[in-house]
Amino acid sequence: MAQQTVAHAFAALMNGHDPDAVDGFVAEDYVNHNPYVENGREANRAFWGRWFAAFPDTRVTLEDVLADGDRVVGRFTYRATHLGSLLGEEPTGRPVEMRSLDIWRVRDGMAVEHWDELNTVEFFTQLGLLAPMKMPGAPADAPADASADAPAGVPAGAHSREEGDAS
Repeated sequence: MAQQTVAHAFAALMNGHDPDAVDGFVAEDYVNHNPYVENGREANRAFWGRWFAAFPDTRVTLEDVLADGDRVVGRFTYRATHLGSLLGEEPTGRPVEMRSLDIWRVRDGMAVEHWDELNTVEFFTQLGLLAPMKMPGAPADAPADASADAPAGVPAGAHSREEGDAS
């Protein structure tokens, strides 16, 4: 299996809602550096089974994939609706959109190690399981998610200096 296809195989697993697809690209001794998923192929299979029970309409888009040496990086966007229990949380019926950056170490065409970066605060906020966070420095009456009101490239609550402003 070409290394790039590890990311493609993951996207196929997600879009096919088939936890058994791990057999095609996850090594038995898989090491997962994700606090929600234990090590090993079987633990990975079990996690995705629980995920698909909670988010049965999951759709994943592979935005980018890069390979270098024994590493593959995939950038993904997940879209789903919370319709079943996950991590002890009852279904909220809310839609979510989540992005991830995943890095796999590959040996003999199989993923043997995995790291990912997820915005779990945003994910749990979309589910209504966390209160929206206010941006530091935002006025007290600003909406919790004021980022949509900020100019491009300027974080919500940040103040830009006008020409000649000495502040």
